[in-house]
Amino acid sequence: MSSPVQVTGLAEARALLSLPYAGEDYGLADCPVILVELSSADLSQWPSPETTDLVKSTPAVMVASVPDDRDPADAPKLAEVCAPFDIVLASGGLPAALGVPPDEISQIAAAATASPAAAVALVQLLRLSEGRSTADGLVAESLAYSTLQSGPQFQGWLATQPSRLVPDNPEPAVLAQRTGSTLRLTLNRPERHNAFSAEMRDGLVEQLRAAWADPSLDGIVINGAGPTFCSGGDLAEFGTTPDPGTAHRVRSVRSAAFWIDRLAAKTRAMVHGTCVGAGVELPAYAHDVAAHPDTTFRLPEVAMGLVPGAGGTVSIARRIGRQRLCCFALTNTEIDAATALAWGLIDRISTS
Repeated sequence: MSSPVQVTGLAEARALLSLPYAGEDYGLADCPVILVELSSADLSQWPSPETTDLVKSTPAVMVASVPDDRDPADAPKLAEVCAPFDIVLASGGLPAALGVPPDEISQIAAAATASPAAAVALVQLLRLSEGRSTADGLVAESLAYSTLQSGPQFQGWLATQPSRLVPDNPEPAVLAQRTGSTLRLTLNRPERHNAFSAEMRDGLVEQLRAAWADPSLDGIVINGAGPTFCSGGDLAEFGTTPDPGTAHRVRSVRSAAFWIDRLAAKTRAMVHGTCVGAGVELPAYAHDVAAHPDTTFRLPEVAMGLVPGAGGTVSIARRIGRQRLCCFALTNTEIDAATALAWGLIDRISTS
């Protein structure tokens, strides 16, 4: 495995990133990770607009390493210094959702080496979407996801997957039940651990569009049947879209994320068991997310050569921050309900 690029000090990083061929060298590297080791002195010299722009425009995973001897009084300045980076390594506590343990650099480098195109696309997408509207973020995410579907990392991963026979289920993929002014939408493919299929997506979109047009509804609850809330995209359907352009077109006009976001103030999500991919991304749009104590959360897309594609680069980033999401998605880390609550990915832990 290639080692991450080690840059000693901010001045050297600035010089390297200013070179006209830096983007090509780092963006096409086998391990597109640049580690900038900040010193205490850097806190008094940063930021200059030029350096900030260099960090945010470089097509690589930009990681900052924060010095252990930092002065607690420098916390506001430290947050400003770290803001342009994709991931921040720090021992001890950091204000806001910034720091991850320094020893995670090996896991970050391994992930970027295994899927370099997806790693670069992820950080560029998260930078681009920060502060933009949901609609803009979803379009950018769909373009990145659809493009990567034809890439060698995803195609190689797809070739290793066994053929999957989808059990016949005569029931709708989404069950809708109205009680008074509350609509309950239940993901209903328990035999597939509620894998997010085209039928399930279309069922959610249909119900949510109708809910948006119904002013008498004041509450929407989204839950899942069986032992799993949602195990992510249905692998039996992966790679079945004829071309990336068609995939993007369908994803743009049939977006459950878009409609949940429009109805977020009315929507509660109740998750349990395994939440993977779409099972993490879609609930994050709701104004209230309750998780059973046994719930786990994971974003595996980068390991497959993709980026999150069900709206998570918008919804999860708003809940836990761009930098924490970057590390979470890049490293394919599984977290439990307590960690999700501490991060802000969910709002409460509940057994009901």
